[in-house]
Amino acid sequence: MPEQKRDYYEVLGVAKGASDEEIKKAYRRRAKECHPDLHPGDKAAEARFKELNEAYEVLSDSDKRARYDQFGHAGVDPNFNPGGGFGGFGGGFEDIDLGDLFGSFFGGGFGGGQRRPAGPQKGDSLRAQITLTFEEAAFGCEKDLNITRDDACETCHGTGCAPGTTAEVCSKCHGAGAVRVQRGGAGFAFSTTAPCDACHGTGKVIHSPCHTCNGVGSVRRQKRIHVTIPAGIDDGQAVSLRGQGNAGRSGGPAGDLIVLVSVRPHPKFRREGANVYMVQEVSFPQAALGAELEIDTLDGKVKWTLPAGTQTGTTFRLRDRGIPLLRGRGRGDQFVTVQLQTPQRLTAEQREALEAYAAAMGESGDRDGKGFFDKRKKKK
Repeated sequence: MPEQKRDYYEVLGVAKGASDEEIKKAYRRRAKECHPDLHPGDKAAEARFKELNEAYEVLSDSDKRARYDQFGHAGVDPNFNPGGGFGGFGGGFEDIDLGDLFGSFFGGGFGGGQRRPAGPQKGDSLRAQITLTFEEAAFGCEKDLNITRDDACETCHGTGCAPGTTAEVCSKCHGAGAVRVQRGGAGFAFSTTAPCDACHGTGKVIHSPCHTCNGVGSVRRQKRIHVTIPAGIDDGQAVSLRGQGNAGRSGGPAGDLIVLVSVRPHPKFRREGANVYMVQEVSFPQAALGAELEIDTLDGKVKWTLPAGTQTGTTFRLRDRGIPLLRGRGRGDQFVTVQLQTPQRLTAEQREALEAYAAAMGESGDRDGKGFFDKRKKKK
């Protein structure tokens, strides 16, 4: 028995009435959690990521989402025929054309009323993933992707017909691509529309199919796509390449290629929006006396003056050293938090020097490990 598919809304963690933006945000958030690049060799994460992409592909497409909402998983099955398996019904109620009923409220789209012949349709969009380094995301880069897509057949130019022949308008649906189907049950009858089974919803019948694509109008090919990643892109965002998806149908335009970006974490920097955060360790003498330091930035090492008397946990701002603004001018800032580094092993000379300093500050300690605070307790 085939495994039961989960509800796509449940997979994305959104309500059925969620907006397109809510669906997009939920997809990005969950894709980051189970992306295969972040879980190498984890088959469970790979399966969740595949399930997530399948759900997003349907719910991000208005036509597929409408069919899914109406018929469930069967509605987005390529072999789905909503009219199959229902015979006519002669109950005691008059037949109702749901297409006409809903069309009067929503302006058509359910097959009611006057139908237009099946026309050009845009091809399906494709999705791919790309992993970038922290610096590549910050400053932008050029990448090449290998994808598999449906390209328009060069022999028939997408018509599906052998050279020198043309398709015939379907005699069953008269070019509409859909036929009216009667349904009923429990004393209720109604009619609606379904894809025409004679022309498979295309509105045309090909008698002499193209020998290259077998009448489909497209062929499956491996394609190398050049992608320009803009500076400032963040983890979970995407780049859309128009016209790089699957070929359109009946002369329609090709779909798009959506490239989801994943950014590897940096060992030193942390990003929040366009700002970059880091921790700089300093010694006690440097913090107390001040120092000229070299610190890391996205542009390389830069000289920086640490003020005398700096306390641990103090944060300084380096303006315009952050992430370039996506599709804008300027950059964010870099924030440097000072952290005092306490030495763990001291030479005899270093220990003697520190004890002399402690004595000068009135904080001298005994060799038994008792220090300034222990002395103060004894005096009370």
